[in-house]
Amino acid sequence: MRHFDLCVIGSGPGGQKAAIQAAKLGKSVCVVEAAEVVGGAAINTGTIPSKALREAILNLGGCHSVAPRSADFAAAAREATLSGLWQSCQDVIKAEIELVRGHFAGNDITLITGRGQFRDANTIDVIGKHATESVQADHICIAVGTRPARPAAIEFGTDDIITSDELLGLRHLPYSMIVVGGGVIGTEYASMLAALGVKVTLVEGRSRLLDFIDAEICEALQYHLRQAGVTLRLGEKVVSIKRTEAPPGARSVDKVLVEATLESGKQLRADCLLYAIGRQGATDGLNLEAAGLRADERGRVKVNEFFQTSVPHIYAVGDVIGFPALASTSMEQGRLAACAMFGKRKESAAELIPYGIYSIPEISTVGWTEERLTAEGIPYESGVAQYKEIARGQLLGDEIGMLKLLIHQESHAILGAHVIGTGATELIHIGQCAIAFKATVEYFIDAVFNYPTLAECYKVAALNGLNKLRHT
Repeated sequence: MRHFDLCVIGSGPGGQKAAIQAAKLGKSVCVVEAAEVVGGAAINTGTIPSKALREAILNLGGCHSVAPRSADFAAAAREATLSGLWQSCQDVIKAEIELVRGHFAGNDITLITGRGQFRDANTIDVIGKHATESVQADHICIAVGTRPARPAAIEFGTDDIITSDELLGLRHLPYSMIVVGGGVIGTEYASMLAALGVKVTLVEGRSRLLDFIDAEICEALQYHLRQAGVTLRLGEKVVSIKRTEAPPGARSVDKVLVEATLESGKQLRADCLLYAIGRQGATDGLNLEAAGLRADERGRVKVNEFFQTSVPHIYAVGDVIGFPALASTSMEQGRLAACAMFGKRKESAAELIPYGIYSIPEISTVGWTEERLTAEGIPYESGVAQYKEIARGQLLGDEIGMLKLLIHQESHAILGAHVIGTGATELIHIGQCAIAFKATVEYFIDAVFNYPTLAECYKVAALNGLNKLRHT
C-alpha cells in the first residue's frame, strides 16, 4: 500500500491548489479523481464550459458588446444551436484539462483514477473500473465539489426538465425556457439564452436576484434582463413541475411542454425548464462515517477557519463546504488548507474576495455593499462613473456599464467597488488592490490611467465621490 503525506480527493480548483501547494512544500501528494478527466465540475460541466459558451454567444456575428442587438448577431443567433456553440468551446476545455495534468506532472503529484472512499481516517480505497487500489496518507483533503440538486418530486429528463449539467447537451435551442432559481447559475444562463432569442422566464423566490451583491447593481442587472426580453417572476415559488401536451397552434419544438405552477396559482409553460436551485455536496459515496465524519443534509462538510474538519488531519475545501462556492475562492481555500496542515498557517482575507457573475452584462463586486454599511452604521459616500462617460466605453459600444466606489466619509478610505458592464470581472481587481492597501479616494484622483481605458472609471468615480463629500 502506497503512503503519501497528503491525499486529495477531487481534482477541481480546490483540490488542484491544495495538491500543488503541498508539493511546493516538499510533501508527497496523490490526487484521487473519479472521472476519466481531471478538473472537476469547474472545467468539465460548470465554470469553464459556461464561460466559454458565453464568449461563443457574444462572438456571434462579430459582436463583443454586453447587449448584442445588431442585425448580424440576430441572424447568427437564429442559425445557432447549443451543440454547435458547445463544439466551439471544446478546445478551451481540452486545453484546461491538459494544463491541470501538466501542473500535476510538473510537481510530481500522483494522479489515481477511481472513486475514493474512506476505509478509516487515514486509508482511502480507490475503486476503479477494473481494479481497486488503497492508499494511506497522513493528511487528507476532501475536495469533491457539488452536483446540481435534483428534488425527488421532479421528474428530470435530458431535454425538457434539466439541470445545468444537461443544458449544454440539448439537441436543439428551445423557443422558450423557464429558469427556476435566480442565483448565479440561473441568472447567467437566463441572460445567455435570452441573447440567443430564447423567450426566458426567470422565477426567483426572493424579491430580487443575487441578494449578496450591491442592490443598485442588482437593480441595473434586472433592468437590462428585462430589456433583453427576460420575464422576471420575483417573490414567486414553484410548487410543482410537470409535462403537459402543447395546445393546438402553440409554437413549440416538440408536442410536449413543461408546466410550472407557482405558489400564487400562476401556471407557466415552456419548451424546457432549467432547475437551478441549490447544489448537493458529492459526499454520499465517500463513506465519511468510517473516518468519523458526517455531512449535513445538503452533503456539505463543516470546517473551521483553517478548513479543518472535526477530525484534525482531514480538511475540506471548495463547494463541498458551502458559500461562496466559487472557483476562485476554492483555489485559495485549497492553498490555505495545505499551508495550515503542514504548519504554514496563513490568514484568509475574506473581505477582499471578489465575486464575478458572468451574466450578460457581467457583474463583479468586492468589499462592502451600501446595505451592509448602512446596517453597520458606517458613514459613507458613493462615487459613480458611467461607461458612456468614458472614451473606452464609447469605443466598445457599451452605454449601460457603470462603476461605483464606496468611500468612508471621514477617512476617505475605499470600502467597496461594484461594477456592471464589459470587463467588470477584470476591472474589479483595481478596487480590490485599493481596499487591500487601504488607499483613499485621493489615490484615484492623483493616479494617471492609460487613455482610453475602462480603468479611467476609477478616476471619474473618485471625482464624483469627492465632489459629494465636499458638497460641490
